[in-house]
Amino acid sequence: MRRVVVTVLIALALGACGKSEAPSTAPTAAAPAAPAAKTEAAATPAPETAKAPPPEGDCGDQSKVPADQRVANTARWSTASEQDSFAFDVFRGDTEKGEFVKLTATPIAGAGTSDETHKYEYRDDTIDPCKEYWYYVESISTSGEHEKFTPTFHASPKRRARGSAAEPAGH
Repeated sequence: MRRVVVTVLIALALGACGKSEAPSTAPTAAAPAAPAAKTEAAATPAPETAKAPPPEGDCGDQSKVPADQRVANTARWSTASEQDSFAFDVFRGDTEKGEFVKLTATPIAGAGTSDETHKYEYRDDTIDPCKEYWYYVESISTSGEHEKFTPTFHASPKRRARGSAAEPAGH
C-alpha cells in the first residue's frame, strides 16, 4: 500500500448553496504546515449540530435550473502535506453503506509531493435538494493506486417538499 504522508486537517463540510460560484477544482495553497506526523490519511467529519428543519422548496432533478442557481453539497478537505499525490475523486451514495458513484468526470489534481497545506473542494449540484446523501474522497497516487482517503460523510437534505411536516434536519 502506498504511503501517504499526510496529517489531514479535513473538515468535510457540506454546505447548501442557493446561488453560488462555479465549482472549484483547483487546489488552493496555504501557509506551510508543520511536518507530517502520520503515514495514513485521517479524517474527521464536521460535527452535526441540532439544526432547524430545512426550508420548503422544490424537490427532484435540478438539471433545468441554471448551474449558478442550483442547490448543492460541497465536499471540502485539506492536507497538511502530500507524497506522490496525483489526484482525488469524489464519490456519492444514497445510503451510508451505499452503492457509490464517482462524481468527478476529471480527477481533482493533487499537489504531488509537498510539505505545504492544500485545500480542495468539489461542488455537487446534481443533487435532489430533498434527499440526504453520503460522500467520500478517494486519492490517486502518481503510480495510479486508488485509496479511500476520507471516511464516508453525510449531507442532510437542503429542502423539504412543499407542504411536508417540518422535522429537524438529519432525521
